[in-house]
Amino acid sequence: LNTHTHIYIYMYIHTYIQTYIHTYIHTYIHTYIHTYIHTYIHTYIHTYIHTYIHTYIHTYIHTYIHTYIHTYIHTYIHRQHTYIHTYIHTYIHTYIHTYIHTYIHTYIHMFSVCVCVCYMFNIYIEHICRY
Repeated sequence: LNTHTHIYIYMYIHTYIQTYIHTYIHTYIHTYIHTYIHTYIHTYIHTYIHTYIHTYIHTYIHTYIHTYIHTYIHTYIHRQHTYIHTYIHTYIHTYIHTYIHTYIHTYIHMFSVCVCVCYMFNIYIEHICRY
């Protein structure tokens, strides 16, 4: 084989191998690695991150918001209950007690006065009737 033939064969092999490497390996890298990256990593990201977001954030939201609602509303209800208890108790104690004290006391006093007056009047009438 002459030098030209060697160069030609070398160039052919070089071109073929380079083209093969470029085409096949590039295609392989593009197809397989890209597909792998797309499928696996995307699936991983989708599955893991989505699951993480769903699990963690949902759990966090559920736990925190539920706890917050439970704590706040419970505290609010407790505070309102305390407020209602204090207000109504104070109201009952002050107003009703005062009313009962004033009215009943006044009534009893007036009744007592009336009884006393009637009793005294009765004694007076009996006294007049005797004499």
